[in-house]
Amino acid sequence: MLKTTRLKRAFQPKHRMNRPCFYGLTLLFCCFSQVLWGQEDLTLLPYYQYYQDDANALYREMVNEAAMQFEAREATVAALTTAEDWQTYQQTVKQKLVRLIGPFPEKTPLNPKVTGTIDRPEYTVEKLVYESQPGFYVTAALFLPKQRKGKAPAIIYCSGHTPLGFRSDVYQNKILNLVQKGFVVLAFDPLGQGERMQYPAEQGSESQIGGPTHEHSYAGAQCFITGSSLARHMIWDGIRTVDYLLTRPEVDPQRIGMTGRSGGGTQTTYITAFDDRIRAAAPEAYLTRLDHLLKTEGPQDAEQNVPYFIARQLDLSDFLIARAPKPTLIVSTTRDMFSIEGARETYHEVRRAFEALGHAEDISMSEDDAPHASTLKNREAMYAFFQKHLQHPGNPREEAVTLFTPEELWVTSHGQVAQDLNSNNVFGLNRDESQEKKALIRQARGNFDAETIIADARSLSGFQDTAEIGEVYFAGQYPRDGYTVQKYLMIGETHVNPFLLFVPNQASGKEAVVYFHPEGKTAQAGIGQEIEALVKQGKVVLAADVPGTGELGPGYLKGDAYIDKISYNQWFGGILLDESIVARQAEDMVKMVDYLKNIAEGEEVTITAVAHSTLTPSLLHAATFTPAIQRTVLIEPLYSYETLLTHERYDTRWVYAGIAGAMNSYDLADLAASLAPRQLLIANPVDHQFNKIDVAEFDSEWDIVQQQYQSTGNFRALFLETEEEMVEQLVRW
Repeated sequence: MLKTTRLKRAFQPKHRMNRPCFYGLTLLFCCFSQVLWGQEDLTLLPYYQYYQDDANALYREMVNEAAMQFEAREATVAALTTAEDWQTYQQTVKQKLVRLIGPFPEKTPLNPKVTGTIDRPEYTVEKLVYESQPGFYVTAALFLPKQRKGKAPAIIYCSGHTPLGFRSDVYQNKILNLVQKGFVVLAFDPLGQGERMQYPAEQGSESQIGGPTHEHSYAGAQCFITGSSLARHMIWDGIRTVDYLLTRPEVDPQRIGMTGRSGGGTQTTYITAFDDRIRAAAPEAYLTRLDHLLKTEGPQDAEQNVPYFIARQLDLSDFLIARAPKPTLIVSTTRDMFSIEGARETYHEVRRAFEALGHAEDISMSEDDAPHASTLKNREAMYAFFQKHLQHPGNPREEAVTLFTPEELWVTSHGQVAQDLNSNNVFGLNRDESQEKKALIRQARGNFDAETIIADARSLSGFQDTAEIGEVYFAGQYPRDGYTVQKYLMIGETHVNPFLLFVPNQASGKEAVVYFHPEGKTAQAGIGQEIEALVKQGKVVLAADVPGTGELGPGYLKGDAYIDKISYNQWFGGILLDESIVARQAEDMVKMVDYLKNIAEGEEVTITAVAHSTLTPSLLHAATFTPAIQRTVLIEPLYSYETLLTHERYDTRWVYAGIAGAMNSYDLADLAASLAPRQLLIANPVDHQFNKIDVAEFDSEWDIVQQQYQSTGNFRALFLETEEEMVEQLVRW
């Protein structure tokens, strides 16, 4: 086990004779190893068993960083005692929420239409459609009890994650029980569910990409890069639903409640924090503490992740504090995926606020022993809660009801607004917003300011200059024809970095390459592959695993199971923390560059950095942030974030290469332009689906790069046909 200082000495030959220090290391190590190529094992973590769980390091690091924010928040909340304290804190929370989720669109005509009516002995059902935004249709059903005395209290029902929306048997049972107890109920489909599938099949009501969570996250990822969020769209649907409800003469505007389970609990929690017209709220099977959520299920689908939420020292209880002291019921189960301990802690914290404000009786919690499910005890607690707080007394016992088939409650002819009404979708709304922001980026290129681009990229990505070279352990080597492959493990503060050093027997000059591949350090490390071609030219090559690649990813460990969730859930975790996977990878890339410079012991070493495919945005950021990378090579890089946002179907492997809010300031070409005059090589740029783009399309977007490099000739873009050409050009360059 060699510390960095000892490792540096090992690189020094007895007689330097102006040769690179790498040369002496190779001669020294080649004397000891007799291992054949066919027996090579280039992994590190199976040997260093203590660090095997560092495949989980990226996620663990996020959880640990979140813990510091939670601790700071808890200290703030613990100091709140008086009503004035809580009111001041409440206003701060509201301001934060508005900044993080807003601004909302302007209110436009709802254009409601009743597409059908169902008559039953005790109530009628009006099947409705209205526009929460122009051309963006919401499907709903208004249940009207026939026995009413004047204006009635009303409940808005939010559906959880089911393709059926409010037509699910579980949800119908609650809706119809509320109706039979005399409540008007307006149930609406969340986007991505029911008749509002964002990616519906050409025929029928099935989604082309999976269930509601996929529908949400697929569209929500594009929203994040644009600088928006799916939560904003879903909250706005809820606000406009209240707008519609208040147009109904049957409804008492002073007695409006909202409830929903699971994803409906999320919507209820969010919407009621923003809409003061909702007097009583009963979110079910959602509320917990985020620290418990991160340590159990992890970040959920897109609408449940508000950008920078944890970084601004907020927790889910703050949504309830924002609406305090309006009546609120937390409904939970003990074996829910949403931690019951977190639900209890949320209740006790929010109760402190209600007590200080003089309304202890208006906060309550119902809990039952069950998994993520609706129970009779909790349903009857919900009925009693609304009967009390919406001044509509009655018997809270659940009654038997006759359910509808899903088809009976269809609002549209074929069960999808996309087919029957040519409805816009989240992609369309977000594409338009992203195009408006991209127009501003292009406008700013007329007076290009590299320093501003770099500063914005640092801020938006969450890049930190704190990554230091840790202790480095030598773990063996393999001789090959003309060079040696050496194995190392770098021990950082939060995780390790396994890396390989390919050292030629005859180093041709003071040149070194850092090499990154999304499949890890061994992806091009074999005989006759890219790394060997570089080493055969006399270059020392360092190939490393960075978070999310090779032995450090791409997912995380949960028990004995390996969960491959980096594409969405871990990326969402970074967004909550105002950072990114790109930044974590870029930090380690810079650390590897610094290591190469360090072992050179003051000698001038020209460092070239090479990245493939989904790691190219990370390397582009890293090269932007450190001048130590003199040459940057991007092989099959994503040519713009814009392509991810202007095409409805994209390859999800690009998701974690995105930066939340990037379109508020820059695109990838702007980063590339900021590298001038350092050398930059692009080979076979690709689009959102990994398709090679044509020269004209590339030139149009990367014109700003050409402009910044026009006096140097240090920028080249290659469009090649074969892998052999790629290797040849890489070596030649």
